[in-house]
Amino acid sequence: MIRIYHNPRCSTSRKALETLQATGRPVEVVEYLRAPPPRDELRALIRAAGLTVREALRPKEPAYESLGLADASLTDDQLLDAIERHPVLLNRPFVVTDKGTRLCRPFEAIRDIL
Repeated sequence: MIRIYHNPRCSTSRKALETLQATGRPVEVVEYLRAPPPRDELRALIRAAGLTVREALRPKEPAYESLGLADASLTDDQLLDAIERHPVLLNRPFVVTDKGTRLCRPFEAIRDIL
């Protein structure tokens, strides 16, 4: 099974989903803006991708600046609080396969787990 944490408005996420579907394997699509994953799942997803919580944030989102998330003193728990309140802050797309978990940005990172 393949899982993608997907934002249909994101061109990179759409490209990743098309690539996954082209494999012919079943793909579970998690539209995380509609149904945000629980905190423990977020933490595990980020860790499995080999990232810090800060690295999983999307700094280009207006909420990033308005919430002061560039503040290096913020803890992982505080950053996860922000993601829970504003799921758009989670960078995308995250893809999970039997070969691993990656934040597929740049898109080419998807090759590592297919």
